[in-house]
Amino acid sequence: MKVLTVGGNGRVGKQVLTSLLLRSDVTEIRAIVRSKNSLPPAVVAHPKFTAVEASLLDMSVDELAKEMEGTHAVICTLGHNMNWGSVPLLGIWAAPRDLVTQASKLICEAIEKSVPVRPVRFVLLNTIGCTNPDGSDAKTYTRTSGEKALIATLKALTPPYADSCTSVDYVSKTVGTTNPFIEWVAVRPDGFIEGPRSEYTVTPAMDHAIFNAVKTTMANIGHFMSELATDAETWDMWKFKMPVIVDTHQPTK
Repeated sequence: MKVLTVGGNGRVGKQVLTSLLLRSDVTEIRAIVRSKNSLPPAVVAHPKFTAVEASLLDMSVDELAKEMEGTHAVICTLGHNMNWGSVPLLGIWAAPRDLVTQASKLICEAIEKSVPVRPVRFVLLNTIGCTNPDGSDAKTYTRTSGEKALIATLKALTPPYADSCTSVDYVSKTVGTTNPFIEWVAVRPDGFIEGPRSEYTVTPAMDHAIFNAVKTTMANIGHFMSELATDAETWDMWKFKMPVIVDTHQPTK
């Protein structure tokens, strides 16, 4: 099984790579990264791993399609750099403001261009802050007027938040559920924290307020995303859905 990752330099991306390398059914892992120097040495040195040093958005559809030949799954953990150089949070407004949406479109177009013999699994890192466009979240939790106002403000003022929601709109509505070449899952964690892998809970829809954030260990996110990419039973359970993942045992407040 061959897996392509995008965003492996990030904190969740590194967890994905580490988890994939532990799986015996994964025979090849390719990671598109700006520089392999930011990856853990053990990952770079692993015989199953190949780093493709490039800026994803500078690649053409044809170039990316070539990298995808024979790929069973693509995992995207791209996110915005919150800092601009040494200035905290300034990176929120740095270009490209639609990084994840552009990346999702490029990945899906490249998958289609490669004309795979079986649908490729596209696993996209998203956020609990984005509502599932299919309306299923409303069955388990109804956002308050205060939450709706906050979300509208965040979308207007913070490009990374708007980008996350636009990217999942793209895969759910434009790619949809009938594309012969692409199947997808958008993984929605809550508050990211460091820590070792532990027990986690996955649900089909949100069930708590964004004001009452719970924690998700990044190692757990990486494990679940790699599980989706490689395990048929897990994939069949969650494909075309936006599962919410949180740590089963929450840290003491």
